[in-house]
Amino acid sequence: MTDAARPTPKIRPLNIVIAVVAIVAGTLLAWGGWTLHGQRALVDRIAEIRTEAGTTMGEWITNEQARFDALRRATGVAGALRAGDVDAARVALAGDWVGIEAVEVHPADLAAAWAAPAQFGYGKLGLLTSALDADAVRSAVVQDGGRAWVAFAAPIRGKDGLLALGYVRRPLDDLTAPLVADVPSGGYVALRQGSHALVEAGDVQLAGSAELGAVPLPHSRLRVVGAAPYADPGLLGLGGLVEGVAGLLVILGGLALVLVPREKAAAWAQRLVEKRAKALPPAEPTLAEQMEAEPKPVARPIARPIDVRPASPELAVDRSIFRAYDIRGVVGQTLDAEVARLIGRAIGALMGEKGLRGIAVGRDGRLSSPEMARSLIDGLRMSGIDVTDVGMVPTPVAYFAAHELRLGSAIAVTGSHNPPDYNGFKIVVDGETLSGAAISDLYVRIAEGRMPVAERRGDLETVDIGQSYIDRIAGDIQIERRLRVVVDAGSGVAGDLGPRLLEAIGADVETLYCDIDGTFPFHHPDPSDPHNLEDPVQAVQRAGADVGLAFDGDGDRLGVVTRSGEMIYPDRLLMLFASDVLERNPGACIIYDVKCSGHLSGYVLRNGGSPLMWKTGHSLIKAKMKETAAELAGEMSGHFFFKERWYGFDDGLYAAARLLEILATRAEEPEEVFAELPKAVSTPELKVLMAEGEPHAFIEAFVAKARFDGARLSTIDGVRADWPDGWGLVRASNTTPILVLRFEADTEDALARVQAEFRTALLAVRGDLALPF
Repeated sequence: MTDAARPTPKIRPLNIVIAVVAIVAGTLLAWGGWTLHGQRALVDRIAEIRTEAGTTMGEWITNEQARFDALRRATGVAGALRAGDVDAARVALAGDWVGIEAVEVHPADLAAAWAAPAQFGYGKLGLLTSALDADAVRSAVVQDGGRAWVAFAAPIRGKDGLLALGYVRRPLDDLTAPLVADVPSGGYVALRQGSHALVEAGDVQLAGSAELGAVPLPHSRLRVVGAAPYADPGLLGLGGLVEGVAGLLVILGGLALVLVPREKAAAWAQRLVEKRAKALPPAEPTLAEQMEAEPKPVARPIARPIDVRPASPELAVDRSIFRAYDIRGVVGQTLDAEVARLIGRAIGALMGEKGLRGIAVGRDGRLSSPEMARSLIDGLRMSGIDVTDVGMVPTPVAYFAAHELRLGSAIAVTGSHNPPDYNGFKIVVDGETLSGAAISDLYVRIAEGRMPVAERRGDLETVDIGQSYIDRIAGDIQIERRLRVVVDAGSGVAGDLGPRLLEAIGADVETLYCDIDGTFPFHHPDPSDPHNLEDPVQAVQRAGADVGLAFDGDGDRLGVVTRSGEMIYPDRLLMLFASDVLERNPGACIIYDVKCSGHLSGYVLRNGGSPLMWKTGHSLIKAKMKETAAELAGEMSGHFFFKERWYGFDDGLYAAARLLEILATRAEEPEEVFAELPKAVSTPELKVLMAEGEPHAFIEAFVAKARFDGARLSTIDGVRADWPDGWGLVRASNTTPILVLRFEADTEDALARVQAEFRTALLAVRGDLALPF
């Protein structure tokens, strides 16, 4: 048959429809891959610009610092200063340095500068002080004469010791020229010092996410930051390559449906099948054929099936460890590795129901924490949850990992401030801190066995998150003047990152009990107890420090002492934090717990805020913050929760940084700043020991029976009675089997009267109580 006579192959309409759909879908898939590739390319380009600019600018600063270092050591400079010729010293210090705008020589005591720091310039004074403290060349961007300059400062020494301080400035453009060139559309780069962007280019809406990967410039507080919109890594993390190739293959398949005749495609397929069939070995007999050929087996008695179901889990778990806002028990008694594994499976089952796949796990420095963490992680992975192990870190750093790694969930393995034989779990799932009924539900899941084992075991990844945590905070907070602080970690897990963070924001740090030791050999890691602050008080006085800071065992609480030995109670610290936050957020809600000062509400109101008293407990406070959109919250125990500029979780290390930021902006000594805060006659937290389970039952009876004439009662958490001149509180602790009491009044007489009222009411409920007042 001739070509002219051969019939034209027919294309079925269904093939046309399928082909069109495939071509459209493939085009969209390929375009999506190309878009992902472009996003990834922008991220890579911004990272490249950030690194190149940081390297170039870092080399420039290093070279300029080296030049200044050589000139300050020149004999002509020291000789002129010894002769009293300051002008000649300036000329010698300038040397052949091209590009400098001004050269200054200042007396080593900086007396005139300290006498009028505003006129002299805070930035210049801070730079000179930093250089003097380091005994080296230091650089910074300072405001001098109404303009921003790149400035260098260093001490000038001679044979007789320190002679003066040298200061040189150059135009800022000399430093920033490499930064602003060729920033692609959609990206952002900036030069920052502290929380200020000195020069920035690109989309400023990305400024809030630019700190990750910041490039610090040597011997300065400067750093180059950059950001690009989030780039989805695509399938297999190949930045759209898989999607692009898949899209092209789908397009080709669609074209083949209409361009390749059906008969030819069938012939191709038939030839391929025949070719593969020839290459295969002879077929093995099927299972049915083998069974037919074999002799029939002799019938045997049917054995009784063995029950391989595990024993009921509730036999292994003590319900008392499931507390109001976390899980906590005594290792070897109510908590062990198998219980931790069951808890991991229960949390994993909850996450599975919510469609969540990833969680961060951190642990404190207790001796039992490594085993507890391993078993917990094993239980999570049994449930199909991918775990990111961030290692031994303070509890707030585990919370930070949930945000930084975009997981939304985290568990801190910690006994907090409890004795060494305790341990437990603080749990965040999908941004919610579990408490109350959610904690109880974990026990019910375990008791009922509602913890399915997943077909796919979860992955495990190890990440060091500590430096990212420090960089994130130091990128926002840089104190304006150096403060000397003593840090007492009580041998807890904050002993590593706590001092590193405060040094990163510009403080001089003296450490005390910062070697992590889960036996807590020196004192109990609870800064709410004044006895535990005696050592840091002595250390502050010996070192002549400005202030002493103490962290609890897992780093989510802060205690503060002054040089005179005064303990600054957390409710007064909350006043200081509130006035700072309300300057930028007038009208904001400020939450405090029932143990806080009666003066706090009025102080917040006078500073333009909205005070709200709530129940004690970190998870309960966080839930109330989310409900009310509060910017700040605090508890008398030393938990501080900053939503403004932070993530809203309790963080003792971050609170310490914010405190130093406030103190450094004030010209007064820290003790003078604290003295301005309202103060009453008060007691610390007083504790009455009870047996496990007794405190809450006692409070129920006390609420029903107690009567306080002339007082305003609050029963949201225990009983608080407020009179015009004082108040008292009794509540049940949710972490240890104790009653917690606190009293405050305007005078000693009023305090004694309030305590007498409570003593009578408490003993009326239970006459054998050993009251500490």
